[in-house]
Amino acid sequence: MAITDASHTTNQTHKKYDRLLERAKALRPLPTAVAHPCDESSLGAAVDAARMGIIAPLLIGPVERIKATAEKYGFDLGGLEIVEAPHSHGAAARAVELVREGRAEALMKGSLHTDELLGEVVKKETGLRTGRRISQCFVMDVPEHDEPLLITDAAVNIAPTLADKIDIVQNAIDLAHALGVVDVRVAILSAVETVNPNIPSTIEAATLCKMADRGQITGATLDGPLALDNAISLQAAKIKGIHSPVAGRANVLVAPDLEAGNMLAKSLSFLANADAAGIVLGARVPIILTSRADSVKARLASCAVAALVASERRVDPSKAVA
Repeated sequence: MAITDASHTTNQTHKKYDRLLERAKALRPLPTAVAHPCDESSLGAAVDAARMGIIAPLLIGPVERIKATAEKYGFDLGGLEIVEAPHSHGAAARAVELVREGRAEALMKGSLHTDELLGEVVKKETGLRTGRRISQCFVMDVPEHDEPLLITDAAVNIAPTLADKIDIVQNAIDLAHALGVVDVRVAILSAVETVNPNIPSTIEAATLCKMADRGQITGATLDGPLALDNAISLQAAKIKGIHSPVAGRANVLVAPDLEAGNMLAKSLSFLANADAAGIVLGARVPIILTSRADSVKARLASCAVAALVASERRVDPSKAVA
């Protein structure tokens, strides 16, 4: 999951993230079940977001270990509730229970593996499944790029099928709307911009676009297949003779598989000094993914994104995933 570190952001401004944080701080704090926050980065992220008024965390894990971590790193846990759970697996299960009980409207990953938390989320009887496929989305703050850039899926679906991609795309579109993006332009990425029977991702891209034409995917303009250059560069699109509302202006990038999505996000982070806020969508509540290598700003932005998603569902229940 880790794709950023503080060294990449020393001289970087975060105007796009700052706007997200300001919107989130204007909302009521999001009740958030934080599973096993037993290291500096995960506990610090929850405490920082709480102090900014973005989330109202329920810290779930071994109480004495959480308190010891707070004491070691100087975190003030005053006013924050700690819920006992003996280990990381128990913390993940209890966090999901608190959502089902209505005490939390979001989940947040602590110092446990992503698979451990999501394993509890997807359990049929006791989890938080919906009719949608769960997928991950990075909200990237890329220097010199005017608006946040969404990249999906880079952390959950390893080799998504066409059916999976329908939900992956719709989850990203819904997220973009929750972030206040009015004109959502989705580029379905491949290695080339023409349909090639020997490259399955190009066929799937074309199919997804036709499904959008038929109203099976809603809320955005889709185009694909598009190579990365002509998805984000107007000049590249012009040179290749591609004319569409998306080419050169995409604000959502859908990768053909996890490997491509992960490498794209890491490339932006390490080569373009971008930061990435991570969130998982498609469950009953948004799931905040943070990493030890994330910058403080990226961790806070992940919480802000979840708060905006939850607020959108609260204001308009029809936008909640069924």
